[in-house]
Amino acid sequence: MIGYILIVVILLPQSLAHPGFFTSIGQMTDLIHTEKDLVTSLKDYIKAEEDKLEQIKKWAEKLDRLTSTATKDPEGFVGHPVNAFKLMKRLNTEWSELENLVLKDMSDGFISNLTIQRQYFPNDEDQVGAAKALLRLQDTYNLDTDTISKGNLPDPEHQRANGNLKYFEYIMAKEKDDNKSASDDQSDQKTTPKKKGVAVDYLPERQKYEMLCRGEGIKMTPRRQKKLFCRYHDGNRNPKFILAPAKQEDEWDKPRIIRFHDIISDAEIEIVKDLAKPRLRRATISNPITGDLETVHYRISKSAWLSGYENPVVSRINMRIQDLTGLDVSTAEELQVANYGVGGQYEPHFDFARKDEPDAFKELGTGNRIATWLFYMSDVSAGGATVFPEVGASVWPKKGTAVFWYNLFASGEGDYSTRHAACPVLVGNKWVSNKWLHERGQEFRRPCTLSELE
Repeated sequence: MIGYILIVVILLPQSLAHPGFFTSIGQMTDLIHTEKDLVTSLKDYIKAEEDKLEQIKKWAEKLDRLTSTATKDPEGFVGHPVNAFKLMKRLNTEWSELENLVLKDMSDGFISNLTIQRQYFPNDEDQVGAAKALLRLQDTYNLDTDTISKGNLPDPEHQRANGNLKYFEYIMAKEKDDNKSASDDQSDQKTTPKKKGVAVDYLPERQKYEMLCRGEGIKMTPRRQKKLFCRYHDGNRNPKFILAPAKQEDEWDKPRIIRFHDIISDAEIEIVKDLAKPRLRRATISNPITGDLETVHYRISKSAWLSGYENPVVSRINMRIQDLTGLDVSTAEELQVANYGVGGQYEPHFDFARKDEPDAFKELGTGNRIATWLFYMSDVSAGGATVFPEVGASVWPKKGTAVFWYNLFASGEGDYSTRHAACPVLVGNKWVSNKWLHERGQEFRRPCTLSELE
């Protein structure tokens, strides 16, 4: 069996590998079906080899009995004309047939299937990315190597990893050095200069960020908590929500973060996911110096963009956001759908453009991002919170809900307390979709200001 498995490894050409699987759990599920198909094909190959060997074995047993009898009295045996004829026939014809059977390659079907499937295999980048994800999870959630290698995470399905302790210790030690090097490569953008040979973390709030991800954030005082309410909201008496108002919950006071409950149905979520899956591509950021889109180690996810005109469900979702916020969505960006990968995350960042980025949304011509609407389209078993390090807020994913906050003050100045992050997904599959609403188009509208919701 080991020999058969080695065939799969040896025949895997890295050049045909399909990169980026580690950045999307949703797309990684396709690998499960790919491997299942290969296992089925491998078992068919093994069965064919066993059938072939069984035929050869029967041949050998028959000839063993025959030659044992013949060698006892060779002259007497061949003296019988039928025996003499069969001996000539076996050596002239049947041994050639046996030779052809032995030489017959039963692996053609398996190799053909493998050749087709291996173009979808992960590559070295995926393996390294997954290994670095383990390091990230270990650091963020204070997990020791033994905990990770034994699979002692909040998931009973990980028990088969018990034998991997030494392997993970080796991988983590190796990849930790690579991870540090990768972080140093971002020094021209995000790292402060080294002092006396010691690298300074480019993320000054890392300790607070990781504490929030673990649920160890700042606790509100009872006085502040009393100002947080749950309510029904009709979108400034919007006809669609007068009889069936939306359910709201205050998540935080400053900045005001509102969660809408039961705001997107399971059926709508599945349609959005189905539309997005074929288009998912590695998420990028805009380089603040060059303006080019590029992938970075601190954003591990894949995303796709959906327009309202292409599907009535997307259009209905967009209008729902407009009705509940009072903000015009015609100048908003398309609905972005994101699926996070192994240890998927997006480290602390701003949604709005700062003063040193005057051309960030120039091509859109719609001004700055005035507000953010974020749908949670899946529950997450562990990790994956949206955290606001500046104020200590943590918002945990809950399928069917959405959170909303303003990125700008009424003056148009950016609210720096909205700096937020998507914590690494420890266990589970995180799907979100978000709508960034812009300044243009809001001049003559009456938005539902969050102060009105109290």
